Amino acid sequence: MQLQGKTVVVTGGGRGIGREIAKGFAARGAHVALFDLRQEDLDESMRQCVAAGAALGTRAAGYLVNVTREAEVIAALDAVVADLGGLDVLVNNAGIVKDGLLIKAKDGEVTGKMSLDQWQAVIDINLTGVFLCAREAAERMIRRKQGGVIINISSISRYGNAGQSNYSAAKAGVAAMAEVWAKELSRYGIRTGSIAPGYTRTEILASMRPEMLEKLTAQVPLRRLGEVSEIAHAAIFIAENDFFTGRCIDLDGGMRIG
Repeated sequence: MQLQGKTVVVTGGGRGIGREIAKGFAARGAHVALFDLRQEDLDESMRQCVAAGAALGTRAAGYLVNVTREAEVIAALDAVVADLGGLDVLVNNAGIVKDGLLIKAKDGEVTGKMSLDQWQAVIDINLTGVFLCAREAAERMIRRKQGGVIINISSISRYGNAGQSNYSAAKAGVAAMAEVWAKELSRYGIRTGSIAPGYTRTEILASMRPEMLEKLTAQVPLRRLGEVSEIAHAAIFIAENDFFTGRCIDLDGGMRIG
């Protein structure tokens, strides 16, 4: 897919990985629609996207959307098509973390457990939100008869990470859904894919104490954190490469080697 002039929706586009993905597409001349929950974050992302694509006439629009609410997702995607003239790429990036052990016990006595609220909040946003956005985006892509691309942001935690029953389940799910959709949607010219980042230099990780960061990077064969620009580069690769569909790119610095 040639990206100039195309319309790209990025959920969780107000900061972090989502903002960087949106900027990457904007720099290639794509118009970007950003979904998030904070207007000030959306405003800053829009400003950066317009600046990144200024030479190519990039437009940016922001929408306050809770991706777990069906009516909001439907209304926002209808607005994107009306405002920006189309819908060619969806990047499902919005997500949260609410970590906890399944069960905590000491000396045979249970002292705590992951609450249903912890479980459900992560599943609602990280899995159900991805489903809703993809379903509605695919419907509009099919109606337009111009194909499209759906990209889910998974995580290396999809292989299972202690303390992340909810997050690991959701991130395994979004990678699996991308495989399912590749089989279901190819007849309409819609490709899918997912990206599973490892430890990435986001605001949260960057604020860690140096000794904690050192412990994290020691697990990575390349001995460093990933950069958000590298996640964005992978998303752009999936969108641009017309023979890519259904696969997950593990972008983890080699953590899963062997």
